[in-house]
Amino acid sequence: MKNIGLALFIAFLLASCSQNTIDSNKAAFITYLGNDTLAVEQFEKNGAEMNAKVILRSPRTAFTSYYMTLDNSGAIESMTATEYSLEEGFGGEGTVVKTIERMGDSLLVEEATPEGSRTYSAPYEEGLLPFIDMVHWPYELALENAVAAEGDTLDQKMLTGSRISSFILANIEADSMTIRHPFRGVMGVDVNENGDLLFLDAGLTTRKLKVHRRPSVNIEAIGNNFAANDESGNPFGALSSAETGEFSFKGANFRIEYGSPKKRGRELFGGIVPWGERWRTGANRATHFYTSRDLKIGGLEVPAGEYTLFTIPEQDGGTLMINKQTGQNGQSYDAERDLGRVPMEITTKEDVTEAFTIDLEETDNGGVLKLIWGETVFSVDLTIL
Repeated sequence: MKNIGLALFIAFLLASCSQNTIDSNKAAFITYLGNDTLAVEQFEKNGAEMNAKVILRSPRTAFTSYYMTLDNSGAIESMTATEYSLEEGFGGEGTVVKTIERMGDSLLVEEATPEGSRTYSAPYEEGLLPFIDMVHWPYELALENAVAAEGDTLDQKMLTGSRISSFILANIEADSMTIRHPFRGVMGVDVNENGDLLFLDAGLTTRKLKVHRRPSVNIEAIGNNFAANDESGNPFGALSSAETGEFSFKGANFRIEYGSPKKRGRELFGGIVPWGERWRTGANRATHFYTSRDLKIGGLEVPAGEYTLFTIPEQDGGTLMINKQTGQNGQSYDAERDLGRVPMEITTKEDVTEAFTIDLEETDNGGVLKLIWGETVFSVDLTIL
């Protein structure tokens, strides 16, 4: 099934669900990345028990169910995660891929890895909840905790791997809160008086997801169509693929490595990439480049070697920053280690480039480095010294 057909099918299923009733103990979440459906969750709470089914589409469709029990403090007492095959979905037998059991003042975790089963101990604290990447039903419990606490903020502890991380929940207004992820940024959340998650906007974080609550979904039918899409050779793919460009111009070898996010129907510059703010210029790891020859990038002399680059996009072009630090994540930037900054030119084109692309074209005088996304092209001239 092509993407347009899949999108219309999902829209039909969601539109058929009533939007008038909020049940604190039973609901569904639909997660969007741009105009693409990234995940579908369905959960049911029954006292100290939580049952959830999750379909996550990146990089390929995966079916996972969660069963969790909570202790008297609202913390993990036990949790089991079970994965199901693409062919059978939640109707299949499933394979347990992770278990968590409280053992006194610690948690015993056993999980499946490509190398085999791995068992380790993790710390326990009262009120501790699991963090599951790109899955949002644990936030429902955290938001309810924040409302019950009746304070301005709540330091919600969540288990991230084998350690405990702080997710700060803050009251903004009667019907809105924020969740501060420890390293991705702040998410805005619409809630009701019970703390039920109605809408989550992660537009200011590195993930830029939007999550909508629904009373219910036909998760089996949706899963069948996601699976059919994968089997037809059209999976969702990675959120941002790792790309490498190898170029030669005027006797120089130039290599650039960057994360390549996709447009997915979103407004890019001035939207998910704000004007006037530093951008990692891609996704995930900082964008790295290597040159075998001394260059002049714009008016800046750049000795042969490896560097990272960042940008500040502006409507009239903006700035390219060449930084001497390497090996870091794209959120890590030390201005004191800048080699220098040069202005960029901006142009537009008629066709749309879906995936962010960095290209280098040879010219009579050297080359031109191009940052291309959507209909926008930022460019800087390069010459050999």
